Amino acid sequence: METAVQKRTLSEPRNIHREVLPNGMIVLSEEMSHIRSISIGIWMKTGSRDEVPELNGISHFLEHMVFKGTKTRSARDIARQVDSIGGNMDAFTGKETICFNIKVLDEHLPLAIDILSDLVLNPVFDPKDIVREKGVILEEIKMDEDNPDYLVHEIFTQNFWKDHALGKPILGTKETVRSFEQEKLFDSYRHRFAPNNMIISAAGNLNHGRFAELIREKFAGLGAVSNGFHGAAPAVTPRIITRNKKSLEQVQLCLGVPSHPISHEKRYVSYVLNTVLGGGMSSRLFQKIREDQGLVYAIYSDLNPYRDTGCLSIYAGTSVESTPKVVESVVAEFRELKAGPIAAEELRRAKDQLKGSLMLSLESTTSRMSNLARQEMYFERFFSLDETIDEIESVTSEEIAEMANSLFDQDKVAVTVLGNLDGLKLSREQLVC
Repeated sequence: METAVQKRTLSEPRNIHREVLPNGMIVLSEEMSHIRSISIGIWMKTGSRDEVPELNGISHFLEHMVFKGTKTRSARDIARQVDSIGGNMDAFTGKETICFNIKVLDEHLPLAIDILSDLVLNPVFDPKDIVREKGVILEEIKMDEDNPDYLVHEIFTQNFWKDHALGKPILGTKETVRSFEQEKLFDSYRHRFAPNNMIISAAGNLNHGRFAELIREKFAGLGAVSNGFHGAAPAVTPRIITRNKKSLEQVQLCLGVPSHPISHEKRYVSYVLNTVLGGGMSSRLFQKIREDQGLVYAIYSDLNPYRDTGCLSIYAGTSVESTPKVVESVVAEFRELKAGPIAAEELRRAKDQLKGSLMLSLESTTSRMSNLARQEMYFERFFSLDETIDEIESVTSEEIAEMANSLFDQDKVAVTVLGNLDGLKLSREQLVC
C-alpha cells in the first residue's frame, strides 16, 4: 500500500529545460530550488568505442590531459581555484562518453563554468606533460592488471566483442599509450570536442536562462565538425577462455550472454530479470551459490547496455575445485528463469529494490545532472520518475520467462576463467541451459 508521503515524492514534477545552440550543442538544466549546490557536466557523445585500433585509449588520455593546463591556467591554478571555492571536479571516460564535471555552491556558478569551459576549450597538450602523463597512465594500466576482478572482466570483454573497438580497453594498451604525441592528441581532440558532439547539463539551485547565457558566452564561437562516429554494431563471439595466472589464490569467473541495447522497448524486463538473478543479497545467485552452498564470497550479475548492443554477465570468485560446480549452478539458474514463473513475492521484492535504488540515485545534483545527459544521449527525451516506476511495475512474470528464453542459450554463453587453473577445462556441454 502506497503512503501519501511516497505518492507525493514520486509525483513531484521535475523542472527540466532543454535548449539547442545554433552550432548543435545541447544545453540541459534541472532547477532544484531547495538545495544550495549545482553540478555541471560537459559530455561528449563518443568514447573509447569510437577509436581506431592504433589510437586505442586516446579518449581517456585526452580526459587526463585537459587537466594539465590551458592557455591561461596551469594545472596548479586549476586545482587551487576549484579548492578555493570548495568545489569538487572530476572526469571519466566510458565506452560511449567522456565527461568533465564540477560540483559547487550555487554562488560560484560563473567561476565553475569559466574553469570547466577553459579546460575543454583551451587545452595546450604540452609535450612535457604528455610524457609525464604517459607514465601515470602506464601505472594505471599496471594497477588494473594487478586487480584480478578487473582483469577477468577485461579479458572477457575483449573476447566477447573480439576485433571491435567496444571490446578494447578504455585505458588503451602499453603500446598505444606510448605512441601518443601532441599532433595525435589535437587531431582526436578536434573531432571529439565539437559542439554537435557535446551535451552540457546541470542540476541544482540555478536559473536556466542565466545558466544558458553563461554557456552561450563560452561556446557560441565553436564550429560544428563532421566526425563520422557511430559505426556498425559489434558481432558477439561466445568463446570459452581459460587464462592461467599462477600468482592468483582464487579463480575469477566471468560468464555472459548478449543482451539488448540501452533503448530497447523491453529494457525494464531485463532490469527486473537481472535484479532477480544477481542484483543484490536477496538475489538467486547470492542466496543459492554463496549462502546455501558456500562456494563463493562474491557473486553478482550485471547488465551493460550500449547504444546498439549489450551484455548480461555474471562474476564470481571461487576455488579451482569449485569452479565447475559454480558454472553448473549459474547455468541451472538460467534454466530455472526460462522455466518460470517467478513467485509474486520475489517479483515484488525485485521491483521494490529497483525502485528504491532509482529514487535514492536521484537524491544528489550530480546524479540528476548525469541522468539528464544520459537520457538526452540515448533517448532524446526525459522520463519522469512516475513514468519509470510505472514501467517497472508493469513487468510481468511471463515477460521475465520470455526474456530469459531469448537471452539464455547454450551457444550464446561466453565464459572467461582466470587463475591458477591446474589443468581446469570447461566445455560447451557444461553450459546447457
